[in-house]
Parts: sequence; C-alpha cells; structure tokens
Amino acid sequence: MAKICLCLTGKTLEANLETLEKYRKYVDLAELRADFLDPDERLLIRRFPALVDIPVILTVRRASDGGRFQGGEGARITLLCKALAFAEVDRRKNFAYVDLEEDLNVPSLEEAARTFGSRVIRSFHNLQGVDADLAGRLRGLLHVGDEIPKAAVSPRNLADVLSIYRAVRGLEKQEKIVLGMGAYGLNTRILAERLGSFLSYTSARDEGLAAPGQLDPRELAETYRFRKIDAGTELYGIAGFPLTATSSPPFFNKVYSEENINAVYVPFPSDTMESFMELAGELKLRGASVTVPYKEKVLPYLHAESEVVRAVGACNTLVATPEGWQGYNTDCRGFSDSLLDFAGGKDLKGRKITILGAGGAARAVAFEVHRLRGKALILNRTASRAKRLAEPYRFAWAGIDSGGAELISRYRDIIVQTTSLGMEPGTEGDPLPDYHFSGRELVMDLIYKPERTRFLKRAADAGCAVRNGYDMLIRQAVYQYAFFMKTEFPARLLPQMRI
Repeated sequence: MAKICLCLTGKTLEANLETLEKYRKYVDLAELRADFLDPDERLLIRRFPALVDIPVILTVRRASDGGRFQGGEGARITLLCKALAFAEVDRRKNFAYVDLEEDLNVPSLEEAARTFGSRVIRSFHNLQGVDADLAGRLRGLLHVGDEIPKAAVSPRNLADVLSIYRAVRGLEKQEKIVLGMGAYGLNTRILAERLGSFLSYTSARDEGLAAPGQLDPRELAETYRFRKIDAGTELYGIAGFPLTATSSPPFFNKVYSEENINAVYVPFPSDTMESFMELAGELKLRGASVTVPYKEKVLPYLHAESEVVRAVGACNTLVATPEGWQGYNTDCRGFSDSLLDFAGGKDLKGRKITILGAGGAARAVAFEVHRLRGKALILNRTASRAKRLAEPYRFAWAGIDSGGAELISRYRDIIVQTTSLGMEPGTEGDPLPDYHFSGRELVMDLIYKPERTRFLKRAADAGCAVRNGYDMLIRQAVYQYAFFMKTEFPARLLPQMRI
C-alpha cells in the first residue's frame, strides 16, 4: 500500500519537528530536506531521526534538481556522509532512507548508508518534461539491487501524464517511486497506488511546497482517502482547464466517505479533450464531470447522449458504459432549481433576463430560461456566438462591445453571469465593467470561487440581491451523483452540503 511522506522544509530542526507533530496522524514517513535548513542546522541533522518515531528520508537536493543546496558537490557529499555514519545499535535512530541522485556515484557514501541501515532511494528529476523511455530509465537507475528507483518528471500536458501511466505497465512488481510534478501531475500523487509507487510526497500548505504540485497531507489523507485507494477503487474525476477553482472533489469524496463507497474523485487539468478521453480509458474511469472549456468539445466523444444534451448542445456529465460514454447535462436542472429558489415562483413567466456569455454554461441557462417561459437577452463578446445561441429560442442578442450592454435596461429583472471572468486566479475580471446596477436586479454569477466576484460585489453594493454559483454547483452535483452511482443522492447528506 502506498504511503504518505511529509516533506519537511523548515529552516531549523525544531520547526520541522513542530510541522511533523501537526501532521503526524496523516503521514507514514517524513523527508528531511536538509537543503532547506540554515547552514548551522545542517550540522545537527544526524540527531533528527532519534527525535521522531516514524521512518525518515534524508535528502540534500542540489539546485539543478529543484533543491536549495548552493554549496559544492564535495560539501554536499561530506554532509551526507556525516549524517549517515552514526553508529547506533538501534537503527531506528538512524535515517531509514537516503535519496541519492543517479549520477552521484560515491561507493563510500553508499557503503555508509548500508552499514548504518539507511536504504538508498536512487532518483532522477526531469524538470523539463517526461522521458520518452521512462520505463527504461527506471530500470536502469539501480546501482545495486536493494535500492529503490525514483522518477520525478514534469508533465507539460495530459498526454505526458498518460505516458507516465503507460510507462509503469510491466513494472507492477518492482518497488519504485514515480510521480508527475506540477498541476498536470496532481492525479499521479493521488493515484500513487495505481502507479505502484511506494509513496506520495506532501508538503504543509502554509509552509510552501517542496516540489510543484504537492498536496497538503491532510487533504491527501482525508479528502482523497489516499490510504483506502486499492485495485478495486472506482475512479471518477473532473476534466477542465485550468481547474484552479473546483469544489467538486471535496463534494464527491465526502459523499463516498459517508456512504462507505470504494471510490475516489480526482481533478484532471486537461489541455485537450482528446487527451483526457484517452487517459480516462487508460485509468478506466467510471464517470467524469466536464467543465470549462469542454462542455461543447466533449460531444464528438459520446457514444450516446441524453435528450437534454442533444437539445442544449452541451454536456457536463460522462458515464462509462460497455458501449462507450453516455453524456448528460445536469447544469440545466441545477441552474433552474437554484434560480427559482433565489427568485421565487414556479417559472419565469413575465421575467426578462440578461444572460452574459454564450459557452456551455450559457447554453444550459438559455435552455432553462426558455423552458420556464422567460424572455432573455444573450450578450457575448463575439456577437455571432450570441446569435447562434439566441435564435432557436427567439431571444434577443448582441455583442457586449458593440453597444449590446445598452439593451440590458429592457432585460434586467434577472442578470445571469456565465463566463469565467472574475474566477480565481483572475479575480479582477468583470464582464460588464461599465454597467451601473439600479439595485432592483436579481444577480446570479455562476462562479463560486471567489465567493463574491468583482461583478457580484458591485451588484451587492448597489443594493441588488445576489447569489454565486455554489448553490447551483451542489444541486447539479446531486444529479451527477445519481447518474454516476445509479442511485438517488442520500437525502440524509443534503443538509451537510449546504443546499
């Protein structure tokens, strides 16, 4: 079973002990990053394993491999030797592991490690991409048979991630550490067990990451239930880009935990829909959520689609079947349930609504506004897209930059913002910076991170009633759960989900 390793990057041993104590119940072993220590503290590192009761990896990473050690190679080797040559009868007081790079060939250092009970992790770090023959590189790492090979690579896209999973085929029985760094590689850290990786590295969120893409140990252990992932765990996930503001993983994983379901829901930042679909097949995902910007681009990959997907032209929910992917749209009901709760009433008859945007989310909103008998104005930066969305429903349309914003005065009972402008990290974005709210509009922004976008803040300051997209997110996720699991969402959990 893969283990959770906490990377300790404090400047002092005392600071590292405090961090370890804070996260002790979530981790199985620790990595002392001596390259982060103050120079005087480095002289004391051989004392560290005796101060803790879990196995410790010693690492002194040089700058060329993403570390902080600035001295010469001779000084680094001397530091490693002094730390390992600690003649204690009780080997639990020595470092359990030492990380040595593939090109560090110092027989006396390796002999010191073995003499005093420290197992060698033989590593390489590719900070530029993923090696073409990653499997061969892993096989060729070992200097002797008792070492653990480690590959830390940097996927630049989801196709690179796919190559990592394919590279470990045939290496299932070999003890190893394999991980993808950065945002694209996040799923490899969560699914270390699927890679056959000995461990997954984590960092304390408030102390900075030891390497790009690491998760907080509590998040890995509790949100993703890392220690319960096994060969029988069903995989679900979310595809989109950049996926910096999704709350879907905490939602689904909480439900799986409460219901004792052997499943995990994983984020997959995706540069193309094609790459995600290939990776989903490789990992045998049972279902997936689809978000910006792929709700329309996913359609060609569907074997079958619901009537709503066919009518709306956008899909946000994928379910694997023996024949292929079945597509659904839960945004529609999630939006209308939330809007009617916000606005009151059973429909939108007599209401005039402005819809900002013409993408996949706007398609769901327009469909529901028409179904609920409302009238709408579609505004989009590209007027032709606004026109294509509006015409089937006989809605008004215009381009925002071509004076369309002036038409809002005739369609401002409700304003629904569907674009990504204002979403984290670009929180300064505002789709209608020059519009002056009267204070009578009901304003709904489908973004939920931040809790209030600049657009919503302006509306609230003018006296408007406002709602962000979190309520819609939860409502549509409840419908997604029913499609994924082929059962109704457990009613007892609804109060916990803030509906």
